[in-house]
Amino acid sequence: MVRAILATLVLLTSLASGYAYAESAASQDPKWEQLSQEQRNALAPLATEWDTLRPWQREKMLDITHDYPKMNPKQQERVQKHLTDWSRMTPYERENARKKYQQFKTMSPEQRNELRKKWHEYQSLPEDQRQTLRREHPEVYGTGNTGN
Repeated sequence: MVRAILATLVLLTSLASGYAYAESAASQDPKWEQLSQEQRNALAPLATEWDTLRPWQREKMLDITHDYPKMNPKQQERVQKHLTDWSRMTPYERENARKKYQQFKTMSPEQRNELRKKWHEYQSLPEDQRQTLRREHPEVYGTGNTGN
């Protein structure tokens, strides 16, 4: 009899802890419908793919929503543009972007400044010249299919 009560208590305890874990996991890995309206507004470009993102990706995106209300409209617009661009990338393009970001982080401050300078120079070129550069040097400027 004591064994049966003890087994029942163990079972109830493990069920309760499993429920608490599931509820904790759900709050850390929410579905799109579970997000607040403010979070959905900030992450709107990701609406169609939100439920397919990995938990760590959702967590990173939710981090954005913490600071989003404090941003000025120009900063919010920039975030929206980046999220839109990101949502349009293929998994391959996203992986390349992550790799390039990791490489950028390992550069010295001087190298980063030089790269930023070159990027600004590139951005100031007329679109036809940028397309030519992308076509002639896809390894440096991409494939030319970015729509920029």
